[in-house]
Parts: sequence; structure tokens; C-alpha cells
Amino acid sequence: MRSFVSSPMRWGRLFLAGDASHIVPPTGAKGLNLAIADVNRLGTALVAKIKEGDGDRLERYSDDALRRVWQSTYFSWWMTSMLHAPPRDDPDRDFLLQMQMTQLKYVTTSKAAMTGLAETYTGP
Repeated sequence: MRSFVSSPMRWGRLFLAGDASHIVPPTGAKGLNLAIADVNRLGTALVAKIKEGDGDRLERYSDDALRRVWQSTYFSWWMTSMLHAPPRDDPDRDFLLQMQMTQLKYVTTSKAAMTGLAETYTGP
């Protein structure tokens, strides 16, 4: 249950998208959405460059995409740490389990926490 982000998502004329650039655990259900958003953003930028000669979107592609990628990576990490038990041999296991229960109780009883979860899940 690990994450990976390649930054930047561009090297010269090579553009990365989807799993070539970032991998998130399935807990947050963000992987496919991120890949589609990357391809949509990159495709739009390429069309603007080819048809209109406007390379601004290509220049901003990596920075724009990474803002969304990091937000989704954070969400997936947070959900994974809240919903998956720590390894049995972790010396801090008891502490981490108590932290998970505290977080779960907060997320299921606080309107503010529920709203934050919903906003982060649906993304910017």
C-alpha cells in the first residue's frame, strides 16, 4: 500500500501520465481518475500546441497536474492509514490502532470531518 509520484511529469518532449507518473493505493479509488485527468489535460494541451501554436498549456502541464496528483496521493495515503491495520510487528501498533479508531470515530461523527472527507474524495 505505497504511493509513488514522479516529479516533474515532463522531461523535454517526454510527458508522463497515469501510472507512468504516479501510483496510489486503491484505498482512495483515485488511480483511474488521475490517469484520465492527465490524459485529458495533456491531450488538450497538445491540440492547442498543434492547431493553434499555443504551447502555454504544455509548459504548465506538469505543475497543473501535480497539484491534483499530490492532493489525491494525500487522500489515498490518509484513507489507507485510517482503514488498514499496521503490521503486527510494528512496535507502535497499539498506538497506531488507537489513532485509527480515534480518526474513524471523528470522521463518522463530525459534520466538519464528513464534509472534509467528501470534499477531498471528490477532488478539486
